[in-house]
Amino acid sequence: MASHRRPKQPSRARVTVLTTAAAAAVAISSQAANAAPSEKPSKDEVKAKVDALYEQAEQATEKYNGAKEKQEKLQKEISTIQDNVARGQDDLNELRDAMGLAAAAQYRTGSIDSSVQLFLSADPDDYLDKASAMDQLSAQQVESLKKIQEKQRELAQQRAEAADKLKDLSSTRTELGKKKKEVQAKLGEAQKLLNSLSAAEKAALAAEDARASRSASDRVDLGNTAPGTGRAMAAFQAAQSKIGSPYVYGASGPSSFDCSGLTSWAFAQAGVGIPRTSQAQANYGTRVSMSELKVGDLVIFYSDLHHVGFYAGNGQILHAPRSGTVVRYESINNMPFQFGVRI
Repeated sequence: MASHRRPKQPSRARVTVLTTAAAAAVAISSQAANAAPSEKPSKDEVKAKVDALYEQAEQATEKYNGAKEKQEKLQKEISTIQDNVARGQDDLNELRDAMGLAAAAQYRTGSIDSSVQLFLSADPDDYLDKASAMDQLSAQQVESLKKIQEKQRELAQQRAEAADKLKDLSSTRTELGKKKKEVQAKLGEAQKLLNSLSAAEKAALAAEDARASRSASDRVDLGNTAPGTGRAMAAFQAAQSKIGSPYVYGASGPSSFDCSGLTSWAFAQAGVGIPRTSQAQANYGTRVSMSELKVGDLVIFYSDLHHVGFYAGNGQILHAPRSGTVVRYESINNMPFQFGVRI
């Protein structure tokens, strides 16, 4: 006999779950259908983002330059201290040898005194601290022991100083590596944005940059602004000889430059040593206002002083702008001017 069981009805809870799930699916589908497709940024938007990344990269570059300069300075200081320690140790050995010869001579005559015996067996500082024994020494022996004592103290201080500087050097190298990665990350992000452009957009940006990089001096009106100091003009002329050279972060010539690399290299050609970073250069000479600028003065930009160039006259500067560009003339109004520096 056939069974006539009624089909099992779904529970109210199950119906509620299924209904809710179906409603959610419909809502999601509706949202997906109605959502506007993500718009690709325009060429100008990409350029604005890239310019911002390049500025951030330049900020990191100047910090990288500062760490690199500190590293080089520490390496020189450590080398000098180590040389001094080596020479001091030679001097100390000579003093000890002289005392040893004196002791040997006394020994041969059977008249070696307790003071020399003490020197040969222990630290002479211990002896000199015992004033009651001073009458056992000759004036010459006292002087020799004092020299040995002073040399030992000097060497101990120098070794401690070298150890401190080596620790500082290690942390500086770590900072240098971090700043280098930061610069590379910013530049990589900028390149990724540029790669997202179409061929036509890339060509348009390249054409804009080419117009900005027109570098022949006869195409830039430098006016008749008063020249700066002799050494400033010599540095400016050296910088002019590098027009068209590419910007490379951390570079200071002779074939590529970053902003402070160009100015420090140019002044070096004029026989003047100035600091490596834009922030340090900003505090090196005499500050002047925009109305006081003369050709060859340094010009400092941005509130954190991370960019520097030369004043070229007639509202123009000569500088290494940023990655992807070359040393070129540009309007002083293209960046937030802070002050000039006369060297």
